[in-house]
Amino acid sequence: MKHMIKEIFSRVFSIFKTKKTEKQSGKTIYEDEERGIIPEIYSLWDYINPLENTQAHHILSVIGFDEWVPMDEIKRRIRELFSIEYKNDRSLYPYIKTMVDVGLLESINAGGKRKWRKRDLIIKVKEKIREKEEERLLAFEKSIQ
Repeated sequence: MKHMIKEIFSRVFSIFKTKKTEKQSGKTIYEDEERGIIPEIYSLWDYINPLENTQAHHILSVIGFDEWVPMDEIKRRIRELFSIEYKNDRSLYPYIKTMVDVGLLESINAGGKRKWRKRDLIIKVKEKIREKEEERLLAFEKSIQ
């Protein structure tokens, strides 16, 4: 029993010790910005454009990032926003399942009802990488000429 308590305390205190040593080593979360490397942040949602007036477009238009939306709410929002009512409401499920499988949407099964929301698809690109690519392109263009 004494050994187990000692082990628990040593693990808890080891967490604090590692944080302290990280701070002492000078590493910060802003290390890239201090070196002049400013990351560029892009959202894939700015580049994903499904065809208009398709079920995929309707689904992605009514589902947001903040809240989990059940199927009855998705249907209601589509009805209000697009004034469209599907003959077969079940046809929305394969589209949603495909978007979940691809990683555009995430799902949760809470209270016996499945709910969905958009995933944050963010890409962080460091400026240094872009500068290297520009240098390679310039070198390539010079080698061609």
